[in-house]
Amino acid sequence: MSLWLGAIALAVGCSHAPRRPPTVNRGDYSSTIAYLSALIRYEMDKNAVTGLSIALVDDQRVLWAEGFGYADKDKAVQATAETLYRVGSISKLFTDTATMQLVEQGRIALDRPVADYVPGFHVRSRFSDDTAVTPRQLMTHHSGLLRDLVWGAAPTPPLAEVVPALKESDAAYPPGFVFSYSNVGLALLGLAVQNVAGTPYADHMRVAVLGPLGMTHSSFDPGPSPSPQMSSSYDKGRVAHEPRIPDLPAGGLNSSVADMSRFLAMVFAGGRSGDHQVLKPESLSEMLRPQNASVPLDLDLRIGLGWFLDRSTIQNAGPLAGHGGAIGRFVSQLFALPEHKLGVVVLANSGPGEIVGRIATEALKLALEVKTGVRQPLPAVPSKVPAADRPWPAAAQQEIVGDYTTIAGLAHVYTRGGGLHAQVNGRSLDLVPRTDGKLGLDYRWLGLFHLDLGPLGHAGLSRRTLAGRELIVATLGGPQGDRQILVGERLKQPKELGSWRQRLGAYRPVNGDLGGATMAGFRLRETKGDLFAEVSWSDSSGDLGSARLCLVPLSDEEAIVAGPLAGMGEVIRRIETDGEERLWFHGYILRKLP
Repeated sequence: MSLWLGAIALAVGCSHAPRRPPTVNRGDYSSTIAYLSALIRYEMDKNAVTGLSIALVDDQRVLWAEGFGYADKDKAVQATAETLYRVGSISKLFTDTATMQLVEQGRIALDRPVADYVPGFHVRSRFSDDTAVTPRQLMTHHSGLLRDLVWGAAPTPPLAEVVPALKESDAAYPPGFVFSYSNVGLALLGLAVQNVAGTPYADHMRVAVLGPLGMTHSSFDPGPSPSPQMSSSYDKGRVAHEPRIPDLPAGGLNSSVADMSRFLAMVFAGGRSGDHQVLKPESLSEMLRPQNASVPLDLDLRIGLGWFLDRSTIQNAGPLAGHGGAIGRFVSQLFALPEHKLGVVVLANSGPGEIVGRIATEALKLALEVKTGVRQPLPAVPSKVPAADRPWPAAAQQEIVGDYTTIAGLAHVYTRGGGLHAQVNGRSLDLVPRTDGKLGLDYRWLGLFHLDLGPLGHAGLSRRTLAGRELIVATLGGPQGDRQILVGERLKQPKELGSWRQRLGAYRPVNGDLGGATMAGFRLRETKGDLFAEVSWSDSSGDLGSARLCLVPLSDEEAIVAGPLAGMGEVIRRIETDGEERLWFHGYILRKLP
């Protein structure tokens, strides 16, 4: 009977989110760890996470490191602090660290052309700006290179094969123009490290970075026989296949929270790890310094050399430096408060990426309170700015009417019934004038019922001319003040599909089979005069997801994926192969199906 009662109590305990401790005692982490343990179990149960590990670091001391759930559910292998996970894009911080080591040695210069270190590097560009891409721009995602690229014909092609593949690609933006996340850019940076070091990338990382940090169980190349400490990955509780990836410098590190704690400790020790000075203090300071404050179109986004920097998530603690990752089904988050020498890393083998971010943020907030007494204010219920008493005058409305390319695709702004409205991805939104002079968003399901738009429902939209462009900017209120993000830009020329209308239909890639994740389908559709690409991906475990991309034709030969800036973005291009018209996208060559 007691066993049944225990099971019932556990089920009841998991049905509600645990309560945060009302107070914590300085220096006493016991209640914090107990609460976080309960929170992790609740989140794992709610989000079908099979295994998760966490480590909390205070300077050179690991306050807490523990695993939850299973690294291998079928074999009942528990997740621990030593369980290895794919950490995804957190890998980029290690590639950036190796680059800075070579900068210290005078073998790489941050602002020299990367072609000095990667002979033959070239990318097609439709922009008049012929500025060379530099290592600094690769580290800060300002290179203008596309986000991802398929190259090679093997599951793990040589890193050098990225160079001929890039020659067939198109720059999305001019170098230094705007933040644009790029995995292929970090692959290029890793190749520069490999070339300058004269050693294969994975070997150099083991000797120059992982070894001196004491990360003895971590590697960028696990080889044909992965460690028995390596976690399986799961999709809704079932084992999922994890493909190997070609761009190891961007996302190829396998590590544990125990090993990652050593990386955080090095950051807090001014670049030192035990007897090894992994980085000079001034190199570390440069990595944590905002690099893009002079880039107008980045607005309030701040990034260092690899590290994302934020002051709005945790208050009164200095900048929050961090990086997340998601690769296959693995998700990860690493955060550090350098001013207080506090850090956390959370790794999981399944589940949505938001869960590791929530847990890591909550852990760091509580650790800050225990260590310093700085308590975060209770989350405030966001309040909407009231709607204005009357609509904008007709002349003011006409100034904003038009077509825009945005982060959500194409938006058509029009007037109807005396008010402003927008059509985005098949949905009609009301643009409601507010008392602060901005426009708010309102969505009515079936035209009748108001639906909650979450944070977007509290955003204020306004027009702004920046860098000679007529932009739409969203202002998001937060505890540390308003933040502005770029939403879109007005299209100055009427949109015409031209020859793209003749290309509507289904396509199949004739290359890009990497023995793992690959494009499973591609279809061009026209909906109400807009061009869309429906793309799906799969691996041997099944579907990995799909996306519906809105395209803006530049010419009869090229179209770009709609984004925040007109005339800029990733390209889909018409090519000819063996006398047959095909499409090129992210390195995939697409053949139209009959």
